[in-house]
Amino acid sequence: MSDRTYPVYEFNRIDTGPVTLTGTAARLEPLGVEHLDALCAVGLTGDIFRWYPTPVRSRDEMAAWIGFALAEQQAGRMLPFVTVDQATGRIAGSTRYLAIDKANRHVEIGYTWLGKGFQRSGLNRDAKLLMLRHAFEVWGCVRVEFKTDSNNVQSRTALAGIGAVEEGTFRNHVVRADGSLRHSVYFSVTDREWPDVKERLTPRGP
Repeated sequence: MSDRTYPVYEFNRIDTGPVTLTGTAARLEPLGVEHLDALCAVGLTGDIFRWYPTPVRSRDEMAAWIGFALAEQQAGRMLPFVTVDQATGRIAGSTRYLAIDKANRHVEIGYTWLGKGFQRSGLNRDAKLLMLRHAFEVWGCVRVEFKTDSNNVQSRTALAGIGAVEEGTFRNHVVRADGSLRHSVYFSVTDREWPDVKERLTPRGP
């Protein structure tokens, strides 16, 4: 028999129970059914869900979107948030952890959107900082991944801008609601890369 030993990891550090993450510009609060009206107010105008395989275009579809997120949280597969603008106290959008893999210590950040009036405001960068910091420094993750539509140049540029590494494209990855096929581009940040990414995302002093 081999006397080789293996490290024992604390798999249970990834906790999908509700948590609030507070930053400089953004506060991430647990998503609930009570947020339906606020999310409809900021999310049902413009083309916010343009790149989603299943668009959200009505109050009923937003209610179903929330219901799915909460059901996935109950199953331990997601942890969804509403994104609150610290300056005004208004709900600005939503984001979540998904593809939670406790055994291999990695998660995905996705389903991220902000109302038109809150885009390019610094909320998204601050939310990414909060979620990445929680994943790496509280949960002990070794990898956090992101995916986006191959045609979504804005998202791909933003992910590269924070230091996430583009890994490749999953072709014909998702069937959209209209029957067309989406190619998904994957990005990731590893625990070794996290200090540099954290530096990029942390606000500079005056």
